[in-house]
Amino acid sequence: MNLFPADTVLHVCMAMDTPIPVYKADGTLYSRVTEQGLARLQALGLVARVVRHRKGPINRAILFRRPGEGRVAELKDYLGTRYSFREHLENGYLCWKLRRLGRGDELRPIFLAVVAECMAKV
Repeated sequence: MNLFPADTVLHVCMAMDTPIPVYKADGTLYSRVTEQGLARLQALGLVARVVRHRKGPINRAILFRRPGEGRVAELKDYLGTRYSFREHLENGYLCWKLRRLGRGDELRPIFLAVVAECMAKV
C-alpha cells in the first residue's frame, strides 16, 4: 500500500546555508558560522575539532582553548569533593577509606550541635 500519492514528492535534505554551531573549549556555544566562515577559522588555526554526521555534513566545530579562558569543566566539578576513596591494603585487598574532616576533634562540637538540633526537631 502506497501512503503517498504519485504526485507527492518528499524532499528531505539539509540546506547548504544552515549555520554551523561553533563551541568554545569549555562547551559553551560561541557562535554560528557558514561553511566559508568555518573554513576561515580553520585557516587561522582556531578550530580544534570538526564533528561530522555519519553521512558527511558538518555537525559542529570546537575551538581550541584561548589564553584567558577558563579551564574545561570536568566531572569532578559537578560531583564535588570526594570524601571516600579506595585504599589498597598490604594483603592485596581493597577497602573504602573515609577522608578525615578537620584535625583531631575540632569538628566534633559542630557535629554534636547539628545532631542535637536535628533531635530537637523530631
